[in-house]
Amino acid sequence: MKLTRYFGAAIAAAILATTSAFAGEMMIEDPYVRASTPTSKTGAAFMTLMNQSDSDDRLIAASSEVAGRVELHTHIEDANGVMQMTEIEGGIPIAAGEAHVLKRGGDHVMFMGLTGPLEQGAEITVTLTFEKAGDVQVQVPVDHERKPDHSAMGN
Repeated sequence: MKLTRYFGAAIAAAILATTSAFAGEMMIEDPYVRASTPTSKTGAAFMTLMNQSDSDDRLIAASSEVAGRVELHTHIEDANGVMQMTEIEGGIPIAAGEAHVLKRGGDHVMFMGLTGPLEQGAEITVTLTFEKAGDVQVQVPVDHERKPDHSAMGN
């Protein structure tokens, strides 16, 4: 009985060690932000949002001290086939038991008015606000070496 309890605790610790943030039943995995130049005004963060609850939730906002303004953005194709970045109105829904990948060329957290460069190897703090799970603080590494198609879910 004691061995099972210790084994369960060890597994739980290992799972939490591989994730960046866990609040209630909302888990954030594999976050990263692209490095910027000293003169860059914008930056973007990417990650996988996993709703492990039995009810739908929604990412409604994000904030960070690294930028004057932080918004949830996506890319849409205009009538001429040109991709344009735009703010997501109403947030990003994450169905119960599902995951939503924030990735390059898709949905992402956009930093505007950077207060300084996002330097390779550094780490920034981002607070994600969910409709039900509330605020989740995430430590996000600055990683300019990620491949464009990288994500935790293989997308």
